Amino acid sequence: MNRKLRSELVDKLFDAILLLKTREECYSFFEDIGTVSEIKAFAQRLEVAKMLDRGNTYREIHEKTGASEATISRVSRALNYGTDGYRLILERLKEAERSEKAD
Repeated sequence: MNRKLRSELVDKLFDAILLLKTREECYSFFEDIGTVSEIKAFAQRLEVAKMLDRGNTYREIHEKTGASEATISRVSRALNYGTDGYRLILERLKEAERSEKAD
C-alpha cells in the first residue's frame, strides 16, 4: 500500500464509499465529488484492465476504449507490479458474473 496515499482523510473517503448501496447512490456521490472526465477516466482504466487480463493487444484496447498507449501501459504496470487492486476487483467481477449466470 502506498504510504503517500494513506491518511485519515483518505480512510474517511473510502469508508464513505463503502457505505454506498446502489449504482444510483454511486452516481450521485461520484458526480458530486469528481468531474465527469475523472469518473470516465477511472471507468476507462477498469475496462483497460479487463481487456489486458483477457489478453487483448494495446491496439485492440485503444480501438475499443480510446485509451492512450500511456494509459494502457500504466494499467499494465499496475496489473503486473502494483498492489493487486485491479486483480482483486477483476476476480470479484468474474465471480459476480459467474453467480449471475448460475441464477
